Amino acid sequence: MRLLLAEDESALADWLVRALGQSGYQVDWVADGRLVRRAMRANRYDALILDLGLPGLAGHDVLEALRADEQHLPIIILTARDTLSERVSTLTAGADDFLAKPFEIEELEARLLALVRRSRGRETSRFACGNLSYDATSKRFQVGKEPLLLSAREHAVLRTLIQAVGEPLTKKDILDKVFSDDTDVHPEAIEVLVHRIRKRLVGSGTQIVTMRGLGYVLEAAP
Repeated sequence: MRLLLAEDESALADWLVRALGQSGYQVDWVADGRLVRRAMRANRYDALILDLGLPGLAGHDVLEALRADEQHLPIIILTARDTLSERVSTLTAGADDFLAKPFEIEELEARLLALVRRSRGRETSRFACGNLSYDATSKRFQVGKEPLLLSAREHAVLRTLIQAVGEPLTKKDILDKVFSDDTDVHPEAIEVLVHRIRKRLVGSGTQIVTMRGLGYVLEAAP
């Protein structure tokens, strides 16, 4: 899962990037409200963690601009101003959730997961396509009741595809979501990994289809 963090307190942001990274999240950080939409144009995110007290463009203004543009990205607000009026105004403006500082990382992770599940119309952490399933809690793939053994990079690519099942992802989408910190991974490597995964999916009732000009999409096999 890839997250965008908009937070101007560098110590807090550093801690969040490290803590969420240890839980398997990829976090991009911006410290100025004016940079939020620029980051969103460059990358695809699963959720936005938005501080209200941002320089350049305040969090309230960022939130209102995104919702005015009909951006449906899940947004959780972080703020030290924990008042009823603050909660009401941000939720009314289109925020999906509100977390007051200080907070525990476990609560933030739980809220993020709930928001992303809700935005995808999912009630559990289980993703499925054909006979292939993925449990986000245990981080395991299965074909039927049998485990599907994958290398770490194959696992990361297939996880990204099944979490976006039915939605085509370009090589750049996959690189950005999975390998943003690995400078040695190039678009050609995605082709190799997809080729290997296709072999492992033979007989699984699931296939990776290449859609010309759009990217790769995970579908149930006919």
